[in-house]
Amino acid sequence: MNTLLLSNAKIQDYFFKFAAMPLKLTTYYQGSRVPELPGTNTFHSTELFRIYEATPGYTPLLIVASEGGVPVAKLLAAIRKSVRLFPPSIIKRCEVYGTGEYFDETIDREAVFSDMLQRLTDEALREAFLIEFRNLDNSLSGYKVFRKNRYFAVNWLRVRNSLHNVEQAEVRFSPSRIRQIKKGLKNGAKVKEAHTPEEIHAFAKMLHHNYSAKIRRHFPSMDFFQQLEKQMTQSRQSRIFIVTYKDKIIGGSACIYSDDSAYLWFSGGMRKTYALQYPGILAVWQALRDAKERGYRHLEFMDVGLPFRRHGYREFVLRFGGKQISTRRWFRFRWEWLNRVLIKMYE
Repeated sequence: MNTLLLSNAKIQDYFFKFAAMPLKLTTYYQGSRVPELPGTNTFHSTELFRIYEATPGYTPLLIVASEGGVPVAKLLAAIRKSVRLFPPSIIKRCEVYGTGEYFDETIDREAVFSDMLQRLTDEALREAFLIEFRNLDNSLSGYKVFRKNRYFAVNWLRVRNSLHNVEQAEVRFSPSRIRQIKKGLKNGAKVKEAHTPEEIHAFAKMLHHNYSAKIRRHFPSMDFFQQLEKQMTQSRQSRIFIVTYKDKIIGGSACIYSDDSAYLWFSGGMRKTYALQYPGILAVWQALRDAKERGYRHLEFMDVGLPFRRHGYREFVLRFGGKQISTRRWFRFRWEWLNRVLIKMYE
């Protein structure tokens, strides 16, 4: 009986201490003010914050949750200018990858995310017309919390190559893709990692001029890629690969790495001018081969499109042997009437 009373006393004391430490949220808009924080998720890292901060057209915000002065979670978002051709307009949209990073396994993760999401929504909608959450761990991540904060979900697709259970990255490539890689190399194309500012500038310029509107409508300034190399190369959180022919950059890809996964963020090539060198194919092949050699379990292709319509880039990357995975993206508009209409449409 005494043991039971003592045990109950300890439990009560624990909850008393827990209740005495309310969750504190701090929002950072300047990299110089961000303290040293734990974590391994690149999409919520201080390095990525600084990349956004140094890229024209981007405004990052980082929300840090702490208890008793100790950080327990963080959530990084970026507000960027988005240009639309039809109808012509310039809007600001806020993009978030995942639902944050959490450092304390004993905390109520859903409750912490709820508080961070509410803070993010209030602050981001002052500047942005739209908030979008993408690349969630699974389709149910944060479901109740998003609904509570009046977000609506749209079904999406992810394409991911598994690398941990194969001897080589090329094992699941289609036969035609293997032939194209061999032909491209035979016809004089070379692949390597970019390091110098001149290589990265030429890569970004090539990608900017040759990026198909079918892949994505938004393309960051060249500063983004320079900062990607500057902020993340030493920690090996990113790599830029280039495809060259007669010392000219004709293709390339930019990857970011987080925990045990690689993410192909941007890729492309001058496929019409240098059709026989297959620059776009070699750029993706090098990213997959490198990720396999460095021990990453997966490589994911980012932004492969909606599931209910054909998407040229998705069809292209699937021939490298990846699998389609159903997921969701969550959206919230500033205009309440529009948001209510879309919530009803997508319930």
